[in-house]
Amino acid sequence: MYRSLDLARELIRLGADVRVVMSPEAARYIHPRLFEWATGNDVFVRFSGEVGHIALAELCDVYVIAPATANTIAKIAYGISDTSVTVLAQSFLGLGKPVVIVPAAHYSLLRSPPVSEALKKLESMGVTVVPPHIEEGRAKYPPIEDIVIATEALTLRGKDLKGIRILVTAGPTREYMDRVRYLTNASSGKMGVAIAKEAYFRGADVTLVHGPTSVEVPYYVRSVAVVSTREMLDAVLAELSKNDYDAVILAAAPVDFGFSHAFEGKVSSDIEELKVTLVPTPKISMGVRSVFRGLLVGFAAEFAQGDLDELVSRARDKLARRGFDIIVANDISRPDIGFSSEYNEVAIVDSSGAVEVVSRSRKVEIARRILDYVVKYVKERSSS
Repeated sequence: MYRSLDLARELIRLGADVRVVMSPEAARYIHPRLFEWATGNDVFVRFSGEVGHIALAELCDVYVIAPATANTIAKIAYGISDTSVTVLAQSFLGLGKPVVIVPAAHYSLLRSPPVSEALKKLESMGVTVVPPHIEEGRAKYPPIEDIVIATEALTLRGKDLKGIRILVTAGPTREYMDRVRYLTNASSGKMGVAIAKEAYFRGADVTLVHGPTSVEVPYYVRSVAVVSTREMLDAVLAELSKNDYDAVILAAAPVDFGFSHAFEGKVSSDIEELKVTLVPTPKISMGVRSVFRGLLVGFAAEFAQGDLDELVSRARDKLARRGFDIIVANDISRPDIGFSSEYNEVAIVDSSGAVEVVSRSRKVEIARRILDYVVKYVKERSSS
């Protein structure tokens, strides 16, 4: 429960005005004054006539219940309003406003038929459930970042990707020279993972094909782990052969060259000179476009040295050569954005030649904008 303090502070850091409602039971474990200190606002344990649940529901844009016990989940699902937390939930549902629930209980409780059915019932009402992290038989509080992404996505976009199936790639690949040495790049996988999370919370059916990322892959998104560029291509093509995807977003940074020959075991470090031959790896975008006619989004990491016109020119050229519908280009010469950073600045170029520059922003915000294009294009194609 104490992690809800961190959640409140993070939402405030991003510009939210946070109001806290606690059940009497919760107030026994964490004093409401801690949340008053964290948010700068009064905390409601019981509603009075002056500030009722209706007024608070009308004031706020989204309701996040974190953590939500099995008892609270069941009560909300079946309309029981005997605490400030549950009565406010009914007000939000009645007003058609987004509700986010973060279950936290022993896993056996969440798997019990009544609670499991209650969660399904809530989801059918449009409630977003942030899946808990299951560890040691307990449904533990998920990463704060994921709750924040869910809250932002629902507040700003809603479930506008519901019914859309998206395949995302993320991270680097590795091409091994021997058993321990390999060729790779500085990609962290943050951009692709941010796209997968944002798409998931906006209602999309998401599959994430990823290389060895330096960030944790979301446990609630269906994922396929690969190592080499060939493995990534094969995994993507296998997915496209099995499922009908609306969009493919190639946010990974696969290695462009591999070794013509991989040595057995480990090459001795005592060798004074070692010559190897590098050969091109398969182009994933070309392989995808040869079999896929849906929306294809690519990325271009270019060393443009601050020249926006040059960056856009290279992006347009790559878009035409690879058959992309949209390409997202960034300038890797800048040390404050891009690989391994939480931030990026991109130029989004589409097949019509239109360009949108997204100034330096968190990668999740860039992911949000990219997915706005997906919504637009998929809807246009389905109506044509």
